[in-house]
Amino acid sequence: MKEIVLLSCMLMLASPAAQAAGFLDWLEAHSSKSGSAAKTVPPTDDARLLTLEPGENEMYPKVSPNGKALLVVSGKQRQQVVTRRVLENGDPVNVVSDDNDALDSIAWYGNDRVTFLSSRAGGIGLWDKVVNGNGVLHRIHRLDGRLLQPVALADGSMLAVRLFSTDSHKQSGSVKKHETFMNWEFPKAQPHIVHITSDGVERDLTAGVNPAVSPDGTRVVFSMQAGRSMHLFMMRVDGSDLIQLTDERSMDVQPAWSPNGKWIVFTSNRSEADMRHPREGNWDIWAVDIQGRNIAQLTKDEARDGGANVGADGRVYFHSDRKVSKEEAEQHQVKGSNSGFHIWSVPFPEAKKAS
Repeated sequence: MKEIVLLSCMLMLASPAAQAAGFLDWLEAHSSKSGSAAKTVPPTDDARLLTLEPGENEMYPKVSPNGKALLVVSGKQRQQVVTRRVLENGDPVNVVSDDNDALDSIAWYGNDRVTFLSSRAGGIGLWDKVVNGNGVLHRIHRLDGRLLQPVALADGSMLAVRLFSTDSHKQSGSVKKHETFMNWEFPKAQPHIVHITSDGVERDLTAGVNPAVSPDGTRVVFSMQAGRSMHLFMMRVDGSDLIQLTDERSMDVQPAWSPNGKWIVFTSNRSEADMRHPREGNWDIWAVDIQGRNIAQLTKDEARDGGANVGADGRVYFHSDRKVSKEEAEQHQVKGSNSGFHIWSVPFPEAKKAS
C-alpha cells in the first residue's frame, strides 16, 4: 500500500489528475498485497479469446516486432508445429517449422525471419529462416551439448540456457522432457545462462532459465531458483550488474519485456502459492517495473495462464487452459472439443499509456 501511495504522488505531479486517477484505480485493483496471498476470485480480467482450433493446443505466443503477426506452438499431442498467425484475429497463415527442437526455441529475428534450434545437420545448431517458410535456411551457430531457449544478439553472439547435471556440475547428456507448461523445470538438471560469441567461445554467466533480452538489446531478465522459490533477476547481456526484481515466496517465471522497456510481464503462482505442491497452484500473469516496484496482477482465473508476450498494441498475449464459452466457440466457428490451451489477451493499461 505504501508503494501505491508513493506512485499516486508521482503520477499526480507528472500527469493530469484524471489520467492519474484512472491508472491508480486499475493498479489498486490489481496490485499484490505484501505479506498475504489473495484468495481465489471469479475471472475479472476481461480476457479476449484469440485462437481456437478444434482439438488443438495453442501455446507460447510471440508477437512480431512490428506488431502484425504472432508465432504460436500449436498441434495435437505429439504432432506439434510452429505456426504464424495474424495478430488481429489469430487466423493461421503458414507453418513456420515442424522441427521438434524449434518448439521451445523459436524466436523473431526481425519482422520477416525467425531463429530456432535444430539438429538437421547432424548436430545441434542455431538456424534462421524466412518466416513464410520459403527460401534457404542459414545456420548462425554450430553448437554442442544440451542447449535450450536461445536468444540471438545484434552483434552475432547469442544467449542460451545450458543444462548441467546436478552431479558435479557436468553437462547433462540425458534430461527428462519437462511438462509443456512448465518450461522452467528440468528434473536432474541445473539450467545456466551462457553467452556464446560468434566464434563459438562460451562463457557461463549465471544459474537461470527463461532469458528475455530487452528491446534495446542491453539487458536480460530471467528466472533463478532460490530454495523452493524462483525469482526474477536482471543483468547486462555480458553478465554484469546483476539485480533481483522479485522476492516473493512463489514461482516467478517466463518473463517478457514491454515494447518500451519499462515493464516485465511474467507467470507466477503468487496469488495462491503452495511451495510444497507448486504444480497445484494457481498460475496468472503479473507485471513488475524494471525497478522491482509496482507489482500488479494482470489476469485472474482459476486456470493456468502463462507464456505472456506484450504487443505494440498495448495488449498482453498469453496461453491459458481456461474454459471457452459456447458463445466464444461459435464466434470461432468451432464445434466439438475446445478444451486445452489457447491464446488469449488482456489490455495492459500502463504499456498502452507509455507507448
